[in-house]
Amino acid sequence: MTMNRPPLPRRFFFAFPLVVAALAPSLHSQVANPYFPPPGKWERKAPADLGFDTAKLQQAIDYAQANGSTWDFEKDQVRTFGAVLGPLPKQRAATNGIILRHGYIAAEFGDTKANDPVYSVAKSFLSIVASLAVERGLIKDVNDPVAKYIHDGGYDSPHNAKITWKNHLQQTSEWEGTLWGKNADFVGVEQFGNGQRRPREIHEPGSFYEYNDVRINRFSLSLLRLFGKGVPEVLKAGVMDPIGASQDWQWLGYANSNVEINGRQIASVTGGTRWGGGLWINSEDLARFGLLILNRGKWGARQVVSAEWLKDAVTPSEHGPDYGYLWWLNTQKKQWPSGPASSFAALGNGSNTVWIDPQHDIVMVWHWYRNAAMDGMLQRIVAAVAKD
Repeated sequence: MTMNRPPLPRRFFFAFPLVVAALAPSLHSQVANPYFPPPGKWERKAPADLGFDTAKLQQAIDYAQANGSTWDFEKDQVRTFGAVLGPLPKQRAATNGIILRHGYIAAEFGDTKANDPVYSVAKSFLSIVASLAVERGLIKDVNDPVAKYIHDGGYDSPHNAKITWKNHLQQTSEWEGTLWGKNADFVGVEQFGNGQRRPREIHEPGSFYEYNDVRINRFSLSLLRLFGKGVPEVLKAGVMDPIGASQDWQWLGYANSNVEINGRQIASVTGGTRWGGGLWINSEDLARFGLLILNRGKWGARQVVSAEWLKDAVTPSEHGPDYGYLWWLNTQKKQWPSGPASSFAALGNGSNTVWIDPQHDIVMVWHWYRNAAMDGMLQRIVAAVAKD
C-alpha cells in the first residue's frame, strides 16, 4: 500500500517542549501540586525547567525518529494476524509521540493529533473500564465467577463456569469457545495468519497464562452486558471526558460483533486491532490517559479511577510474564532493562506504547516504532533526567 501522507518534518519544541505522557504504577506522582492540562490546552515547559538535560532529551527524540515502524496495513495485517473482521485505516501517521514530566509537555514529535489504531493498548483501557464496574458495584469481587453475572451461554460449560473476572484481567481465563468467528485455540492459518498456534491441552482457569485476543474479546463482551451499554460510552463518560480528552478518539468493533441490549444494537468492541477495529486514538489523548494513571487515578481534585484498583493492576500475577491487570510490568526488569522496575506500560502492535515511570514522574507516548527500539528509548529518557 502506498502511503499518501507525506513524511513529517523534524520539528522540536524545546522552547515549548516535547510532549511525553507518563503512566504511573502503584507509586504516586511525587509532585506536591501536579499539573493537569485543561481541555484543548497543554502547557509546555523547557526541558531544563522540568529537570531534563536538554541535549540528552534531544538525543532521545532523534533516536525515536530514526526508529519508526515499517508496519503496513495492506502488506502485514492479514499475513501476521489472519482474516480481518473489522475496519482498518487506509494509511497511518509516521512515528510520533509525547514526553511529559510533572504533567507538562517536555517534548513532542510528529503528528500527535493523528487518530490511529493502537492495537493492544486497548487492553489496558479495558482494565480501567472494569475498575468502573467494581466502583459502581456491578462487580462485587474480581474473584467472583463471571457466570454469576453473565448469562448469555458463554460461561455455561463446567470449564468456563469457573472463570473469574480476575482470570480475564490477568489473561489466565483459558476460556473455551468461538467468538465472532475466531476460535480461542488460535488454530488455522487462514483465521490467524502467522499467529496461529499448535493445539494444546487447556488448563484450569487461573492456572495458565496465554496472551489471547479471543478471550479478551469475550471479556469485553461481558463488560458490555454488565453495563448494559457500549464500552466506549462507559469510557467516555467515566474517564475520557473528565480528563479533558478530545472527541476524536473512537473504539470500534467488528462487522459481526453487534449484540442486542435492551432493544438496541451495540457494537462489542475489541481488545485490540488484531482483526481490525479497536481503539483509534491520538498521542495527546493517550498522554492524558497516562497522566491520569501516573497520578493514581486522580485528575485535579477528582478521583476518576480507584487508586486501590491501580495498585492491584500493577501487581504481578502468579503466572506468565511480568503482567498485571492487562498492563505490562517491569518488576523483574526483563521487559525493559534500562527502565525503572516500578515502570509499566500499555503496549500494542505497531509498535504503540503508553509508558509510565512513577519514579521520575514521566509519561511517554510513542506511536509507530520498531519494537526492538523500546529499551533504547527508555535508556535515553532516563539518562536525560538531570541528576540532583
